Amino acid sequence: MTQQFTAVAHANTEKWQQLDAAHHLHPFTNPKDLKNKAARIIESAQGIYLTDSDGNEYLDAMAGLWCVNMGYGRQEIIDAVSAQIQQLPYYNAFFKTSHPPAAELSALLAEITPSHMNHTFFTSSGSEAIDTAIRMIWRYWDILEKPEKRIIISRKNAYHGSTIAASSLGGMEDMHKQGGIIPNIVHVEQPYWFGKRCETGADLDAQEFGREVAQSIADKIEELGENCVAAFIAEPIQGAGGVIIPPDSYWTEVKKICAQYEILFVVDEVICGFGRTGHWFGSDLYDLKPDLMPIAKGLSSGYLPIGGVMVSDRIADVLINQGGEFNHGYTYSGHPVCAAAAIANIKLMQAENIVETVRETTAPYLQKRLRELSDHALVGEVRGLGMLGAIELVKDKDNYIKFDKKRGVGAICRNHCFENKLVMRAVGDTMILSPPLIIQKSDIDTFIERARKSLDMTQQTLA
Repeated sequence: MTQQFTAVAHANTEKWQQLDAAHHLHPFTNPKDLKNKAARIIESAQGIYLTDSDGNEYLDAMAGLWCVNMGYGRQEIIDAVSAQIQQLPYYNAFFKTSHPPAAELSALLAEITPSHMNHTFFTSSGSEAIDTAIRMIWRYWDILEKPEKRIIISRKNAYHGSTIAASSLGGMEDMHKQGGIIPNIVHVEQPYWFGKRCETGADLDAQEFGREVAQSIADKIEELGENCVAAFIAEPIQGAGGVIIPPDSYWTEVKKICAQYEILFVVDEVICGFGRTGHWFGSDLYDLKPDLMPIAKGLSSGYLPIGGVMVSDRIADVLINQGGEFNHGYTYSGHPVCAAAAIANIKLMQAENIVETVRETTAPYLQKRLRELSDHALVGEVRGLGMLGAIELVKDKDNYIKFDKKRGVGAICRNHCFENKLVMRAVGDTMILSPPLIIQKSDIDTFIERARKSLDMTQQTLA
């Protein structure tokens, strides 16, 4: 980069940073922080790499926000969006009206989702999908003349979105402190073996722990009364909560519990869906057979905002044949351009056999290389599955002792990652990753090299 070009780029960066600071309120950000250190301006992207306005290139190990599964700059999706926006840029799905992209996408989703799910209600985001699922749960029981079944059981530290209903359903206390929580939502323990091990200091058997945590769901149903409980909701793997992969025993017991009691089972696939686990959905991996399945993110690889709720045949039968009008919907439900992006994305995934490649080739290589970081002095546990991973940063790895939260070790490591041209996310002191599904073995090698360097720098900072 020439000196003249560098000067021009920096001038543009300062302009955008000033505009951003003056007018843009960022999600999940302390506004005062941006006064001390201006926002990083991402200007372009290609494949799995981001380029900022000063020309720095970063390996995006978070796929944006868990969503850019097929990578940046895919011409197939761009062309589909361009063609659709010229033919029909918008129309709604209200008043007995539809359009080709919504109809075709709903059929395509019925093809790739679990076989008992053949209907989609479209939304614009995962948060809207969760809110829609809540409305569907309550409407279902009302139709069956069981209006007292209102309580939905979720898990502590779960993330289901940030609208008021979705954040209530999520189990993150900091969000509840700011926004409150709507009635009829309760939370049970999460299957976080490493966290429980650090918290108690006990030598816990992982499989026994999984069974005990699952039993807490049944205990809560008994406490509240089965006649009052409407549903249980969970992510197959908790994403924003720190990539919590449950012990194998957990889902085996949860499935038994959901079958035993008269409640609906909602599986939030917003993060795990569309190939991230090496299967089309986490529900396929764990054979969960949900009643409702919120989707978003990887549905369009993040190219345009679209989400939805997959509805099982037994729920759809009640809603369609017994329910009458469902007084719920969004202006942009099934937006034609967003649906076109999703269709192109799914067809691209199918054409490139990306799910099979992840399951059989790239994910095993990522997980093998990721575990090499276990030897680092700061790393208490490395865990992962498919294209998901977590690196637990601890004070004393031999005795499962975490750092004091006030030290902000995860944030320190995240900043060093940026210095090393790597994007990873910190959830407390857990570094998490969710790279685009198209990542190659050579890119994984680059990721491991930069991650280890960032860990070394974090260790030096803490010394």
